[in-house]
Amino acid sequence: MYTIWEFAKEDTSRVTFPLKVGLAVLLVSLLILFEAPYQVFGTSIIWSILTVAIMFEYTVGATFSKGFNRMLGSLLAGVLAIAVGELALMSGQVVEPVIIGISIFMIGTITSFIKLWPTLVPYEYGFRVLLFTYCLIIVSGYRMGNPVRTSIDRLYSIAIGAIIAVAVNALIFPIWAGEQLHKELVQNFYSVADSLEECVNKYLADDGSERPEFTKTLIDEFPDEPAYKKFRSILNLSTKLESLALSAKWEPPHGRFRHFFYPWSEYVKVGTVLRYCAYEVMALHGVLHSEIQASYNLRFAFQTEILETTSKATGLIRCLGKDICDMKQTLKCSSLKSVHNSTTRLQRAIDMHLYLHASGYEQSDNSSKPFPKLSHTLSSTISNLSNQLAEFNTEITEDETRRKQSTRQYSWPSRDTSTFENDTNDIPRIRAWESTAALSLATFTSLLIEFVARLDHLVEAVNELSKMAKFKHESL
Repeated sequence: MYTIWEFAKEDTSRVTFPLKVGLAVLLVSLLILFEAPYQVFGTSIIWSILTVAIMFEYTVGATFSKGFNRMLGSLLAGVLAIAVGELALMSGQVVEPVIIGISIFMIGTITSFIKLWPTLVPYEYGFRVLLFTYCLIIVSGYRMGNPVRTSIDRLYSIAIGAIIAVAVNALIFPIWAGEQLHKELVQNFYSVADSLEECVNKYLADDGSERPEFTKTLIDEFPDEPAYKKFRSILNLSTKLESLALSAKWEPPHGRFRHFFYPWSEYVKVGTVLRYCAYEVMALHGVLHSEIQASYNLRFAFQTEILETTSKATGLIRCLGKDICDMKQTLKCSSLKSVHNSTTRLQRAIDMHLYLHASGYEQSDNSSKPFPKLSHTLSSTISNLSNQLAEFNTEITEDETRRKQSTRQYSWPSRDTSTFENDTNDIPRIRAWESTAALSLATFTSLLIEFVARLDHLVEAVNELSKMAKFKHESL
């Protein structure tokens, strides 16, 4: 009961929708339960109950769409059934069932083929209604001997059910698909910003001391990352946004969306661009939980630039989401320029580090070739390096903070520094491991820079939506 209560409390529409369905079915059932309306409509009124149960959708737009498909399919089925039934009656008793059987086969084949056509997919339900309504009318009309009367009874019964379903859904606590689409898109903006902040902060604060082994961690189950759990749904949200946009097109002007031909398709385009930005956050999350990690000290060295870029990027994303939420159009040139400037500083810092890292190795390698007499000096240097590493390992028990920060100093593959003592041939391997770990930081920052680059397209898409939806202009 507590779980049900929490589920209902998250969204009150989850309670009002089933209540509305129950009310609509009850209203139609009264036409059968009371004697007076039953004498007028007869047993065919049962089709009204079927229509309400099938038509009643979660949003008003989806109900309108399904109602249109059902009415159009039923109307076409009735017209075809009357025409074919009359033709079969005029052909005689012997040929009549043959004509009816051939017509059923043809209608079933043609409707099933047409509904597969890409541009007619939104009307797939209408073709299904046409098929089963035609079959029921033509067969029952054949047995009753009056296809015209049967078709008319079915049509007005369906019309009664459709009117009740639309009236209850649109007039009693209506759930608009356009409003749902609007809120869903805004929520996605905040989810991307929160997940990016969470991922970067954890990457910079992680010293590896409490990191579980990846092989022991279930995929996509990270209990200490609540923002990531909400963020994952964005990656598979395209179908939902398209469905809401298609339903919203059937809705009349309402609430804040007061003009006809509202650009609902632009919401889908913005959601698509935002989803491509979310892919970069997903990639950052993969680097966060990868086996190869840069040392904590190396990440700390670029903490200022990374945090500045992240702060500016998430601020811009939240600003875009707030503009859509408030239906306002602000000038974001200064915010976008600020994000680019912080990204440029991060790029320069990483480039400088990689250049010095590479040039230092090249200088060391080149100097060993023309001066072979320095081999003894090189050996003593290597020995000192090994001794320092050994001393570092013995000192970590003295200070808990240093122990945590050094846990992933050389995190992949795991090895004991004592194995390198008195072995000068392993120095290239040490450098290779350090270089590989450093590339992990370069990968993380490159993905962050690519995320910022995609913000240009996101700002452009939001601006296009603001113009077409006629958002109010405001200065930032």
